[in-house]
Amino acid sequence: MDRQQISRLAHAHHPIAAPLADESVARLLDRATAGREDGRALDLGCGEGAWLIRALAARPGWRAVGVDLDPGALTRTRETATTLGVVRRIGLHHLDAREFTAKEPFDLVLCVGSTHAFGGLLPTLAAARELLAPGGRLLVGDGFWQREPSRAALDGLGATRDEFADLATTTDRVLADGWTPVFGHVSTEREWEDYEFAWTGALAEWALDHPDHPDAAAAREAADRHRTEWLHGYRGTLGFVTYLLRRD
Repeated sequence: MDRQQISRLAHAHHPIAAPLADESVARLLDRATAGREDGRALDLGCGEGAWLIRALAARPGWRAVGVDLDPGALTRTRETATTLGVVRRIGLHHLDAREFTAKEPFDLVLCVGSTHAFGGLLPTLAAARELLAPGGRLLVGDGFWQREPSRAALDGLGATRDEFADLATTTDRVLADGWTPVFGHVSTEREWEDYEFAWTGALAEWALDHPDHPDAAAAREAADRHRTEWLHGYRGTLGFVTYLLRRD
């Protein structure tokens, strides 16, 4: 079972691929699109398009573009957009986000939980800068250390100590790179718990419901491994912050 299929199954009940509750997503989108009746949004690493579809459903004057490497996720995006009647206002690209280019800049660029596609937060900011219109906004979400990571936390994440910094240092780096946070959200413990239990639970339940499927054992093993890495590793250590940024 490949990572893309695992991710699709794991996010069956939590379409936002980050520890964010529905009300947090709504508040962030409201702030990101405030003051504009129409505009163009771009999601780099859009997955199943949850951010863009929510934005389009609430804002009939907006159009959107989603970019992702997973063709199955893009198919689901198109199906959901069709059901909600917004499919004519969204364009989808099966492409590495690093390779995406556009003739016109965007009023809003999103990359929440997908900064790994660019090699981290600062490279993501650099990529977004080239795609953002003057006065536009960037909604970007990434991890940070809530406390000094233990060896178990690093092993569970498959990360190194310098892969993230604490929240203050992370914010200082964003400021030094020429961006100003105009809003933000730090995911709560409840949001983390809901996300992790939804992720592992959906994958494990799929395995239980499909015992004869050739991928059932792999799905169950992936769910059990992830749960152990979280509960015995990075729980309470890894935080998640979503910034709404404007360029200086």
